[in-house]
Amino acid sequence: MPYSEAVDSRVLLRRLRDTLAESGGGQERLDSIVRLIADGLVADVCSVYLRREENWLELCATFGLKAESVHLTRLKVGQGLVGRIADSAEPINTRDAPATRGFRYMPETGEELFSSFLGVPIQRLGEVLGVLVVQNREAREYTDDEIYALEVIAMVLAEMAELGAFVGPGAMEIAAQHKLPFFVRGLVGQEGVAEGRVLLHEPQIVVSNPVSDDPTREYARLHAAIERLREEVDEMLAADYLTKSGEHRDVLQAYRMFAHDKGWVRRMEASIDSGLAAEVAVEKEQSATRARMSRIADPYLRERLHDLDDLSNRLLRLLGGMDAAAGREIPDDAILVARNIGPAELLDYGRKLKGVVLEEGSVGSHAAIVARALAIPLVIHAERITREAQNGDPILVDGDQAVVHLRPEDGVARAFRDKIEMLAGAQQAYAALRDRPATTRDGVTLQLYMNAGLMADLPSLPKCGALGVGLFRTELQFLIRSTVPKRADLAALYARVLDSAGEKPVTFRTLDIGSDKVLPYMKRQDEPNPALGWRAIRVGLDRPGIMRMQVQALLRGAHGRPLRIMFPFVAEAVEFELGREIVMKEIARELALGRPVSADVKIGAMLETPSLAFASARFFEMADFLSVGGNDLKQFFFAADRENELVRRRYDALSLSYLGFLEGIVARCAGHGTPVSFCGEDAGRPLEALAFAAVGFRQLSMRPASIGPVKALLRQVDLAEARGAIEAARFEGATTARPALEALLGRMGFVV
Repeated sequence: MPYSEAVDSRVLLRRLRDTLAESGGGQERLDSIVRLIADGLVADVCSVYLRREENWLELCATFGLKAESVHLTRLKVGQGLVGRIADSAEPINTRDAPATRGFRYMPETGEELFSSFLGVPIQRLGEVLGVLVVQNREAREYTDDEIYALEVIAMVLAEMAELGAFVGPGAMEIAAQHKLPFFVRGLVGQEGVAEGRVLLHEPQIVVSNPVSDDPTREYARLHAAIERLREEVDEMLAADYLTKSGEHRDVLQAYRMFAHDKGWVRRMEASIDSGLAAEVAVEKEQSATRARMSRIADPYLRERLHDLDDLSNRLLRLLGGMDAAAGREIPDDAILVARNIGPAELLDYGRKLKGVVLEEGSVGSHAAIVARALAIPLVIHAERITREAQNGDPILVDGDQAVVHLRPEDGVARAFRDKIEMLAGAQQAYAALRDRPATTRDGVTLQLYMNAGLMADLPSLPKCGALGVGLFRTELQFLIRSTVPKRADLAALYARVLDSAGEKPVTFRTLDIGSDKVLPYMKRQDEPNPALGWRAIRVGLDRPGIMRMQVQALLRGAHGRPLRIMFPFVAEAVEFELGREIVMKEIARELALGRPVSADVKIGAMLETPSLAFASARFFEMADFLSVGGNDLKQFFFAADRENELVRRRYDALSLSYLGFLEGIVARCAGHGTPVSFCGEDAGRPLEALAFAAVGFRQLSMRPASIGPVKALLRQVDLAEARGAIEAARFEGATTARPALEALLGRMGFVV
């Protein structure tokens, strides 16, 4: 008999709620649930498979299959019909299960008696927690009403699992989520370690009662929240800084369209009509959206579905009484946990955070850039962290090793605190070296500079012992705004930067956008390979108005003081010449207007492409200075995208071919009297810094926290010995100098 003739979904959900409220262990509840569902849907079999490990499903309760198979039958995700459902997050409905693609016979269950099969994922917020299955002896396809009813029941099971409804005594019980320790290894976004408490960027809504007896009330709550949501979107569109046209406004218009989408609202209403509370109805639709997102490769469509996902988050906050505009109290030991986050949002939290953990993100993302600027430990690609973490959970973040311990065991926490104490001791030792030169044992002095991008970085200048700012990233001020910054505002910022630096030099890199840095108010170019596309100085030369405005702001901010301007991503000498010509014209213009301009304006370039190393002698003589941009140069030298986790760790900065190439750059610069520095993440790693010094670099620029460790090592080594180790490795036919340099330091008592 079809479900639609058998029972009303609200009646079934009420029975399910009453069963969950009964006393008893988790296994007893599950056993009662499968009997109840089988009876309500007139099924011969009802089974619950739950994820016991990341890639395994276990039969945890059944009515109709052999009882002895419970907790013995296991399937890999993707294996059999049940595994396919867990893998795809989509239902399977078939009248002939054995003949269906992927079917796997499990003899211990006795399921050979049952022909028809309907299975749906048990999921919450896009995470598949298990699979709910009904089966019948007779060959039949289940109706749309039956499929929908089973999906609604599965949603309630997911909510109750979150609340620990299936926890109880006994080894075979289902463990509660958010209670046990959770460990995840991600990727390094920013080094450093931190211990604290979880602060969720998008707080999870705990639904104490997922089943509602009053659909009218839930309709009213949903529609009130949707109305407020639409008002928020309209307020964003009406804001003064968004009144002009542009891609950012098109995006918000699409966002508004989703908020008014009748189909979206209708699907949530249908879930309420079936007996779900408003929050669970929203989460059910959000889970479906996230499942669709995971199957779409097109980045534009994924971004649009992300908009819909974000709307669901906002709607859940409003249903939970958390107005999006309300301020949030940030605890002293907060470690932010989020799926992803933009640079402006991260800056809103500022230095109040001790660390950040992201489920998504990339090493070159805006958030990673801001985290480095704020010296906040950051781990990215921490899978499932947003689904496991709860506000206030204890958490340990090791940005050096890219690992996160959530709700750690006591032994893990003690070991972690020992590491923090050891690092704190090392920092004291580095602080003692702050005012001492980075002079090696054989008398070579290196100049160590810091990288910056925010005013918040500048207080680090006197504390870390840097001789100046080797790279000030000017694009951050463009990335965190909704419109192009005003020239006067930029001039004021650059003036404050120079004021903070005092007598120490600051090298301003002109706007470096494109590739992974896309301005919200500039139309994004559809490029197959953005890293090799329209970016940095290419944008500045094609849009000279932006470059002229920024150069004017730099000259006015300097107000007659010495100024260093550097162009990013120069691939050919002509690009540098054209950029230099713009600067010289703006200098002449400022002088004609009677404004003060220093006679000491130096113009340089970042060497980030191998082609520039082979530029004409005229280029090296024209450039006042060069800075090797190691992050980009390494990826182009090895043809290994630094955003691609499959290849970015494949190639070593201490490769002898790469060191030989760098040595050639140093020699060309020396031959023409052009000062050259090495700038990038590798410069801040002591072993790499030693190698760069050994091949001839005398200026290194790095994040402030790296200056102490690099200086401490350089002061205790002999560059001639390091040079000899590199030459010996080359003579022996090695591909990298790393083992030779590590052995050298090992003989000196260093551990690297």
